[in-house]
Amino acid sequence: MGMRWIDHVNAVPQRPPQRTTVMLSAGHSDTVPGIVANGYKEADIVQLFRDDVSDRLKHLGIQHALDGEPGENLPLREAVQIAKGFEIAIEFHTNGGGPGATGVETLSRAHNKPLGAELCRVTADLLGIANRGAKPENAGYHERLAFVSGGGGIIFELFFLSNANDLYQFKRHYNELVEAVADVIADAARAA
Repeated sequence: MGMRWIDHVNAVPQRPPQRTTVMLSAGHSDTVPGIVANGYKEADIVQLFRDDVSDRLKHLGIQHALDGEPGENLPLREAVQIAKGFEIAIEFHTNGGGPGATGVETLSRAHNKPLGAELCRVTADLLGIANRGAKPENAGYHERLAFVSGGGGIIFELFFLSNANDLYQFKRHYNELVEAVADVIADAARAA
């Protein structure tokens, strides 16, 4: 289908106006599920999370774009092309590793590290998991990441899907996390 522009949003007069453009992406796609662990597929988790954060951003009065319709998860190459046109672009993921690996982290270019650090902080605080921090794109398994190097965005590894406790904490605090992440994004979109 392509990009979905969310422009019918609530008016929030007590808050500063939106100053930057926002795009949300669900990592992986309907054809590439990402990590499969503990009975869940990464692509399903992050697509639902993206859609719920989008709903919260609408409530907060933030116009934004998605990489597809709600319930749809476009391939990476399409998400990268969409992300290029936005000042804030965030792609949600879950991490994978051994069952003891834990925590939240972001991967981005230097100019996105402050936003990445705040996303990590609120996630670690809410879920009670390790804050692995805002890192450069080459800090992960790959030297370059298309969403970062090609799209200029942030890869947001919410938690380790391979860790049963991380998954439990994510599910337990899901609604609070959706609100907190959307609040951080909304504040960034309104920043001068």
